[in-house]
Amino acid sequence: MRIVFVAILFISSLFGAAGEAAPELNKKFHDSSRCKPCHAQIVKEWSGSYHAKSHFKNNEYLRKSMKYVGRKSRKSDNAVKVECATCHNPRIAVTEVGADYEIMSVMKLDKGSKVNKALESDELNEGINCLVCHNVKKVHSELDESKRGVRRLEWNKVGEMSGPYKNANSPYHKTHYRDFIGKDPKELCFVCHANDRSTENVIFTDMKKEYSETGKQCADCHMSPKKEGFASNLPIENSKPKKRMIREHGFVGAHQAWMWDGALHLNAKVKDKKLLVTLKNDNPHNIPSGFGARELIIDVEYQSGSKIIERKHLSLTRHYKDKRGKPTIPHLAKEMSKDMSIPANGSRTFSLPLVKGAGMIVVTLSYRLVNDEVHKLLGLKEPQWSEKKLIDRFNLRL
Repeated sequence: MRIVFVAILFISSLFGAAGEAAPELNKKFHDSSRCKPCHAQIVKEWSGSYHAKSHFKNNEYLRKSMKYVGRKSRKSDNAVKVECATCHNPRIAVTEVGADYEIMSVMKLDKGSKVNKALESDELNEGINCLVCHNVKKVHSELDESKRGVRRLEWNKVGEMSGPYKNANSPYHKTHYRDFIGKDPKELCFVCHANDRSTENVIFTDMKKEYSETGKQCADCHMSPKKEGFASNLPIENSKPKKRMIREHGFVGAHQAWMWDGALHLNAKVKDKKLLVTLKNDNPHNIPSGFGARELIIDVEYQSGSKIIERKHLSLTRHYKDKRGKPTIPHLAKEMSKDMSIPANGSRTFSLPLVKGAGMIVVTLSYRLVNDEVHKLLGLKEPQWSEKKLIDRFNLRL
């Protein structure tokens, strides 16, 4: 009987784990090296981006978060990898892992299964690569918000690409114009960069909901404003590459320190014997945003002459508790503390005490990718996760 049971589970693990998976690619469109001969500059820009590092092997925060989720939820490593691949590797060949696979995994009978083969595929190593965005046929924004990543996407046929140009023509692949790349690219961004929810169904980031319509696209800041250049280096117009309005493909974000220079406007004044610190956000989304554990830090130095007589520190971040009421990471949260972010195209003012004898107050605003609590829970080692990135500084003479 046990042999029959194991055989059934094994067959199920081989053939029953597929959801809304992407179509299988052939070697011609396997990875970015196939795009590079014609789109060399774009591939170069992308290769240094965090889209190119979205695979767990290339991202310590993701890798250790997955391990933490698996350990706390008692799921197999591969089951968690499949869940995260919904956004981090949308071209994965499976989108669901059932109890049958988990049993096979515990019994170490999962080798050669459809799940394992999908996770070991070379197609995933590049994370969010060219094909993840440019092979999409349709973004299903009408679906329930619980559907994220690959579950919101419909794919072109293999070898057919989507782009922002209505007159694009290539000798190597068929190209289709798509509104979600040309007219309103934020809809493609929101496939993954919105509605982050925990295993307990707590939405800890919803960038689409917080987004304030200003006419500005995500791509205007995180790629670049449109500028004249070459999307392809193929000599297709009078034996020369065709000039077009293009965007850079570096997908810059919170990991780049220079992005924080002036990202918020800092002001301070004294009123009713209190120090009022105001942070103004001209961006179309909240700051911090993107991931639940990010942090703004207000450091205040009270000076008398050249001497610092007191320091104050204010952390603007969220803290998360699991179903047992213990601190956890956002992805396992049952409850979370008050939202401390600065709203899109808005501001927030914070009150701090004055210190007797102070003649000068220096206020420094900084940013960290991960707050101390989550940093410790995950045991992060890379310096970038704890580094403070300067946003602004304000001197107030009393």
